[in-house]
Amino acid sequence: MALIRRMRIVELEALSMDTALKIAFCTDDMKTVNQHFGSAKTFAIYAVDLKHSELLEVAEFGKLDQDGNEDKLATKIALLDGCAAIYCEAVGASAIRQLMAAGIQPVKVYRGSQIVDLLEDFQNELRTGPAAWVAKALARQGTTPEKFEQMEVDGWEE
Repeated sequence: MALIRRMRIVELEALSMDTALKIAFCTDDMKTVNQHFGSAKTFAIYAVDLKHSELLEVAEFGKLDQDGNEDKLATKIALLDGCAAIYCEAVGASAIRQLMAAGIQPVKVYRGSQIVDLLEDFQNELRTGPAAWVAKALARQGTTPEKFEQMEVDGWEE
């Protein structure tokens, strides 16, 4: 399984990767989560902080079947390096184990869930006290929920 095309955004406008987390979505239309992780045709990867979200990268794969072929997972997981989570409509047990070992939280959502809504939900979770997996992702990059709270109090500009 090969990566066919990869587009990276060179410069972010509204946020810094020092305080943002990378979140990926399995999609074929760039608007909704509508793909199984193992056979996902496209990943859309966003940077997300308390107030902003920006598209960082899009990666396209060739046509992939849900065939139990584990070899295709390694390329996908490597591409997600640095992501805190991957949102998908389904994910197999082996993929879950491999993603978790790589520090990436698989998040299963209903087919057709709007990416913009999921980004907003994630930001709300950052603001109100993150789930354990989000807190771990923040800690891995040296950011804590308290840092966000202090940035809110101080008013932060880049």
